[in-house]
Amino acid sequence: MVKVGIVSYGAYVPRYRITPEEIGKVWGVDGKGMGRGLYILEKSVPHPDEDVATIATEAARNMLARTSVPADRIGALYVGSESHPYAVKPTATIVATAIGASPRMTAADLEFACKAGTAGIQVSMGLVGSGMAEYAVAIGADTSQGAPGDALEYSASAGGAAYLIGKKDLIAVINKTVSYTTDTPDFWRREGQPYPTHAGRFTGEPAYFRHINAAAKMMMEDVGTQPSDYQYAVFHQPNGKFPTRVAAGLGFTEEQVQTGLLTPRIGNTYSGAVPIGLAAVLDVAKPDDRIFVVAYGSGAGSDAFDITVTDGILEYDRDAAPTVSKLIEDPVYLDYASYAKFKGKIVMQE
Repeated sequence: MVKVGIVSYGAYVPRYRITPEEIGKVWGVDGKGMGRGLYILEKSVPHPDEDVATIATEAARNMLARTSVPADRIGALYVGSESHPYAVKPTATIVATAIGASPRMTAADLEFACKAGTAGIQVSMGLVGSGMAEYAVAIGADTSQGAPGDALEYSASAGGAAYLIGKKDLIAVINKTVSYTTDTPDFWRREGQPYPTHAGRFTGEPAYFRHINAAAKMMMEDVGTQPSDYQYAVFHQPNGKFPTRVAAGLGFTEEQVQTGLLTPRIGNTYSGAVPIGLAAVLDVAKPDDRIFVVAYGSGAGSDAFDITVTDGILEYDRDAAPTVSKLIEDPVYLDYASYAKFKGKIVMQE
């Protein structure tokens, strides 16, 4: 078996924030109570000049800043998102050009709700493992949408992370990946619609919990592990409650989950959620630490990963780019009017 894994990584989260209380004030809702129910204290908001292309580019640049691998050796680049700036025109080509990658590469956009970024990691693993590409980049990024007054408005946020996948100088080996996929329509957005529709409570048991649990159990059965074999666990986090609940049900402790649980501070970054959570873990991980990762995307499916950190992490220059904890420091808080302007919910008439 050829070892394939993570050579480098980088993340990016916009600096702006809004609290559930501020959103609730506008709609006559107990925003603080809503935040407690979702376990979300605040969420990130993209500046009007930020979109998935700029977020993905910043994450990729941070990824490259930590490695000596030149961009022109990247043979494939994938951007997973459900908020690509163009309906027809790839984000991936914009990012590839912005980071100085060679045109002699394959690039594409991926979409599978919140797990498009991890799907990109799986595709990258296949290309690198087969020898079709020396290095591949997988990015998960979103500027997620929530209709005014909808429950999603309290959680939908922005951010992303990029991963350089290769076979040499690995900081972490991806031991195995498995997926569990069904046609479960819990969340959707048709072409041309500005905001998604969701099936309320249906998004819980038959969607999120069913798929995460199935993929997680498949993984542990396949590799012969149990929760106590892992130092860290990262689960998809549409809010702060779901990942802690699914972790406890599988037998993981709060300590194993805490490092990668970022939704309470930045909201649900959709395709960026698990990639950013994994980045936060890699920011502090030590050699031989084992990481359990399960992403979830509505529609519906889960990707699970079993990852082992290598000795390469000791020589890896994590300080060459901002860590996740650094990225979420010093937020700038917005009132609802500024937030609505930033998100394009209100626009000036020409």
